[in-house]
Amino acid sequence: MNFKISMGKLIPLLIASLTVIYSFKQDRNPTIYIIGDSTVRNFNNQQRGWGSFLSSFLDTTKIEVNNQAMAGRSTRTFIKEKRWEKVDSMIKQGDYVLMQFGHNEGSNPDTSRSGYRGVLRGTGEETKELTWRDGTVETVHTYGWYIRKFIRETKAKGATPIVISMIPRNQWKEGKVLRANESFGKWAKEVAEQEDVYFIDLNQITADKYDQWGPDKVKGFFHGDHTHTNEAGARINAMSVIEGLKLDKKHPLNKYIKKK
Repeated sequence: MNFKISMGKLIPLLIASLTVIYSFKQDRNPTIYIIGDSTVRNFNNQQRGWGSFLSSFLDTTKIEVNNQAMAGRSTRTFIKEKRWEKVDSMIKQGDYVLMQFGHNEGSNPDTSRSGYRGVLRGTGEETKELTWRDGTVETVHTYGWYIRKFIRETKAKGATPIVISMIPRNQWKEGKVLRANESFGKWAKEVAEQEDVYFIDLNQITADKYDQWGPDKVKGFFHGDHTHTNEAGARINAMSVIEGLKLDKKHPLNKYIKKK
């Protein structure tokens, strides 16, 4: 059998093949990657995270949602355990990365079990050196530094980062829900502004709803503690994320939101 192909026939075949490949890349739906902790993704049957329900508000024939959040993780451990490395390897141009952290960052960073997840407070360039039992040296950064890393590496892939403040806990003072606007919520917003990326104040949007509903109703949206929502509570937070997106009518994700 003669398998020789003339150049006159080969070139059109190559052009056709490249056209198919290019069209496949162009037609690929964008993906929303979500990173965070258990309030975003939770494997407990009673406790649920809002990231698991975000797709119900979106046209999933045009955009995909890939929830890579993991219970118990902070910004620091999400990177340390190479979870961010995995997400970063999947991100393509035109994708989106939604990031919400803050619930697990509060402990003093040290080599104890309780300090494993902790970060330095604020958004600056301060660091702390930790030496583990095996001699490994770890440099711990501020919460803002880790968020900034997610943002910059997302941008480097041609994708769009969106910073989201942590959900409010079911904690009250004088009839109002306690907010994170002097800590992690504040720092998340500061870094988003410094890096000129979109910020959704999920903490405030949902807290405003809680204030209107009151403690008796709100306790029905949590299971087991004051931090983890049940399905109803998770859906409320997912809706709050959508509401946050709609505040900027020009945001490119808005075209994927389902019409009522």
